[in-house]
Amino acid sequence: MSQDLDAMALFARVVETGSFTGAAAQLGLSKSSASKQVGRLEARLGARLLNRTTRRLALTEAGQAFFEGCQRVVAEAAAAEQAVTQLAAAPRGVLRVNAPMSFGVLHVAPALPALLAACPELALDLTLNDRRVDLIEEGYDMAIRIGALGDSSLIARRLAPSHRVLCAAPSYLDQHGRPQAPEDLAKHDCLVYSYQSLGREWRLASSGGGPGGGPDGERRVKIAGRLAVNNGDALLSAAVGGFGINFLPSFIAGEALRSGRLERLLPGWRDAEQSGVYAVYPAGRNLAPKVRVFIDFLAARFGDTPYWDRGLDL
Repeated sequence: MSQDLDAMALFARVVETGSFTGAAAQLGLSKSSASKQVGRLEARLGARLLNRTTRRLALTEAGQAFFEGCQRVVAEAAAAEQAVTQLAAAPRGVLRVNAPMSFGVLHVAPALPALLAACPELALDLTLNDRRVDLIEEGYDMAIRIGALGDSSLIARRLAPSHRVLCAAPSYLDQHGRPQAPEDLAKHDCLVYSYQSLGREWRLASSGGGPGGGPDGERRVKIAGRLAVNNGDALLSAAVGGFGINFLPSFIAGEALRSGRLERLLPGWRDAEQSGVYAVYPAGRNLAPKVRVFIDFLAARFGDTPYWDRGLDL
């Protein structure tokens, strides 16, 4: 197919210049090579395209019809190449992104007006859900994922750290007591995130700096509770309402912790899972500008100490 397209482009140039010599010079070929390529094209088509004389070239009837088709094909190929070149040079076109529901609502959506204002030729199709999508099968350019990333063929770039914080409403703690060690969590009503990979188990590691901390390594605590939800905002509402102890990401719980609606528990212990907020996208030789600009924008906006963690001493 590639050879046919080259031959069609050459044939169209021969007709436009009126000679093999002129076409060959424009395309960087020898006259004999140009003549042979057109000859092979005629042989494949089974029709003479040009009547050759010592003075001039004349199109046959078949040649005239083929020339008109070649002009359309060459023009469309040039337009396609120009479109790709333009897309490769600046952020243009539709960017399809998948992001977790809570993080998308709280931290991605508010950032979009500034990004779209800075990139007037960029359009964004954002899908929010907590399901792990298949980027290639479902046609996404990239996704935002939170947690520890497993082995994958996707390229990942860290946008920000992600911390989970043990917390509960003061009203719940005043009634049921405050846990002093990880093992105490098993005696409490705990709020469960349905998509948690470990099920009803929380893994904690000593941070070495606070009540209950110290060089104790990792603790795995089996938790129990009457409420399991597949959405972080719903878990936040339940925790603020005094329904139990939660292990919430700081990007969800940060404001409630700063305002005192939630109280941080066991500050000497942290989430044992090394987690982060990541942008992931399919591996490829060239990263489209629309993907690159979106990732760079979010990385600059969030940073190593994201705004949602300020004042929490994490």
